[in-house]
Amino acid sequence: MIDVAIIGAPGYAGVELTRLVASHDHMRLAVLTSASHAGRRVGDLYPALGGHVDLVYVEPDIETIVSSASVAFLAVPHTAAMEMAPALVASGMTVVDASADYRLKDPEVYERWYGVAHTSPDLLPHAVYGLPELDRTGLPGATLIACPGCYPTATLLAAMPALEAGVVDAGRVLVDAKSGISGAGKTPSATTHYCNVNESVAPYGVTTHRHTPEIAQGLSLIAGMQVNVVFTPHVVPMSRGLLSTVYLDLTTDLTVADVLTIYTERYAEEPFVTVHAAGRMPATAEVRGTNRAHIGIAVDTASRTLVVACAIDNLVKGTAGQAVQCANIALGLPESVGLDVPGMGV
Repeated sequence: MIDVAIIGAPGYAGVELTRLVASHDHMRLAVLTSASHAGRRVGDLYPALGGHVDLVYVEPDIETIVSSASVAFLAVPHTAAMEMAPALVASGMTVVDASADYRLKDPEVYERWYGVAHTSPDLLPHAVYGLPELDRTGLPGATLIACPGCYPTATLLAAMPALEAGVVDAGRVLVDAKSGISGAGKTPSATTHYCNVNESVAPYGVTTHRHTPEIAQGLSLIAGMQVNVVFTPHVVPMSRGLLSTVYLDLTTDLTVADVLTIYTERYAEEPFVTVHAAGRMPATAEVRGTNRAHIGIAVDTASRTLVVACAIDNLVKGTAGQAVQCANIALGLPESVGLDVPGMGV
């Protein structure tokens, strides 16, 4: 068994990682850290995990983590990850970072969007971007994996086949995305207060959301040219789930059947991606609690616009599940182990 540490375990991403690793065939929970809940038993904070995880949260001490585990999942906010990652990587651990600290390759772009200087830019060239469907070649044996954000995950999966096939104009991509409240993290705020989000849908971070440069970076890599992104996220009154609808200008006359062929062939070997038949769009409920991504396609012939929607669970394929998927590949395990479970149905 592979001993695992989850740093920042009581947060939404951390508790999803705890749930997934607890039932993993080849991983064992060894250390769960929390600065604010040290000394508390997991089952006391999350009763649903009480019968499955018999551990107590401990302080996030580097020496304890290194001596107890060989894999570390960082489920902490940005800046906190880069405070710990260098020492963990230097110790020889496999580090899977669910924060934003190692996603952007240019430290100046990171500083511009996150408002802080990057303190370990020397690690950026070595960080493997953890979206397996985009490129998994760098993941086997990787020691530092930067897991994508939830919005970039759904958006890149929606746009990738069309951009790779060269059937759309890569100059500008429009993205309209909606996420459940858990995407804002566990710490409550005025914008996530029940009274402010219930029975309401609102855009936020318009032109300023920090996932924008990550989406642009990924799309530009796929297209082989600079892609300009117009990204508008929305918060919707549900706990979990994310839907990204991407609008792309077709450069040639294609039918829905033509585009479906491109998408089904591109994702034919991907264990977690389903492309729906023509006329069917995905819903967040159908992927809830899973590591799956469901994609629907439509073509507006009048405007020659390709519309692609991708639904994921923001806490699983958008965070924790993708982290486990990447760790599986890095460690030489079957990619789907611990993740190949059916959806919740209702």
